[in-house]
Amino acid sequence: MPDTQLHWGAESLWQQLEPLLPGLSVEIVARIASTNTALLERARVDSQPEGDSAFVQVRRSIESGAFGRRAADIQPCLLVAEHQTAGRGRMGRTWKSVPGASLTFSLALPMRMADWSGLSLAVGVALADAMEPQPEPGRPRIGLKWPNDLWLMSGPGSGSKLGGILIETVAAGAQRLAVIGIGLNVQPQEAVPDGGTEFGALQELEPQASAPALLERVALPLVQALKQFEREGFRAFAARYAARDLLQGRAVRTTLRDVPEGVAQGVSDDGALLVDTPGGLQRITSGEVSVRLNPPEPPSC
Repeated sequence: MPDTQLHWGAESLWQQLEPLLPGLSVEIVARIASTNTALLERARVDSQPEGDSAFVQVRRSIESGAFGRRAADIQPCLLVAEHQTAGRGRMGRTWKSVPGASLTFSLALPMRMADWSGLSLAVGVALADAMEPQPEPGRPRIGLKWPNDLWLMSGPGSGSKLGGILIETVAAGAQRLAVIGIGLNVQPQEAVPDGGTEFGALQELEPQASAPALLERVALPLVQALKQFEREGFRAFAARYAARDLLQGRAVRTTLRDVPEGVAQGVSDDGALLVDTPGGLQRITSGEVSVRLNPPEPPSC
């Protein structure tokens, strides 16, 4: 067992979450390439008869016991990494993390839904509200940038990237196993993610913040939000998303050929980004485009 100053309270988390996610396991590892990749690969392993080698305990590097986790199944699992060495972001981007400076975890759970639209937005709402429960009206410190980023706001339409969300799914019988990957910056970091966006850190708001304390704060609201989304869809989160929408009313550029630029006009009830263009209001759906804030115009002479 490695020497570590982080105390995650995995059993306490399990006791808190298992009533909502029967069969849940909680695992903490010191180092892993990608928590999302690990859970997806595990789900794709062919199941073996009970008692066979697939049902061995997964090695755990920090706390004793893996709370019943099997090596290959599709039961709910919260997998937390102290250091994620090959984290993945949206559209193939890498997510770089520094050991102990970030909270990186994935939650896998089977979900049965007719419409998955807006799930990443609902997850962002749950995380932002957990970290900033009572934002100042019209001036939240934690903003949401469509479709899957959390920003630490320094002014209207400006700030630094606080975290990101990556959602992937795999077939699980009549359902699908959703793997929700979360990366949140806790301590200030020198590196910047791909694309040159600056990092923000929760310690800029709360100097005493730590990764284990942050996990304890966001885990239950995240699970509750996922269960609500399964019942009600994104519509139940639309108003809360609008209150933190970083792009609302701002000029944006997209990588979609038919919508190179326009003005963001919020999101629809199914989570599509609405962009006002000379050709009319356009819907942009998650997974098709990358949206960035326009750079500020240079001062006039």
